[in-house]
Amino acid sequence: MPSFTLPRAVRMTRITRTHKVAVAVLAAAGATSGLALTSAPDTAQAASEHAPAAVKPVSANGLPAKKADDAKTGRPVTASVADHIKVTAVAKQHTAQQAANRSTERKAVKDYPNNLDGWIREALDIMHAKGIPGSYEGLHRNIMRESSGNPNAVNDWDINAINGIPSKGLLQVIQPTFDRYHVAGTANKLTDPVANITAAANYAADRYGSIDNVNSAY
Repeated sequence: MPSFTLPRAVRMTRITRTHKVAVAVLAAAGATSGLALTSAPDTAQAASEHAPAAVKPVSANGLPAKKADDAKTGRPVTASVADHIKVTAVAKQHTAQQAANRSTERKAVKDYPNNLDGWIREALDIMHAKGIPGSYEGLHRNIMRESSGNPNAVNDWDINAINGIPSKGLLQVIQPTFDRYHVAGTANKLTDPVANITAAANYAADRYGSIDNVNSAY
């Protein structure tokens, strides 16, 4: 059978139509892919927008569950709360210490009667605190001999009186002796009962070892 060749114009026409169909198919396919690519994010975004919002768990007292759990498990509280607790504890301790100090001070302060017994006892406490020797008996014995227990007694006849410096007070002390042996913490007055006793005892300790060793004029 003899070969038959289509005219060139016919061949060009068929190629052109086939090419157009192919291009149309490719274009359709591309459009479909484009739609698929562009629709995916929209679908994901829509799903994200319509997803339920995350809800944080809340404890019974209205606090976030984590903080409530921390309180139950003993985890450290916030710094401000911890500081407040510390300050409160220190304040309570300070108050208790002050109360204890006041109690000690009240016990340390004694009430001495305003008489010979009270003067001797107060003088003895001061003497013991200052390291000055002497006993109740030694003080009382010398006081009764020197002044009969009169804190305002004045000797106006002995050599001291003649020299213008009379002996005064419970233990008949002259002013220069009182000034030299005055015990700090007592009244700076020669005829003050406690000041007179302690100064005399201090002088006797220096000269005789103790007021207990004095049995006559000294």
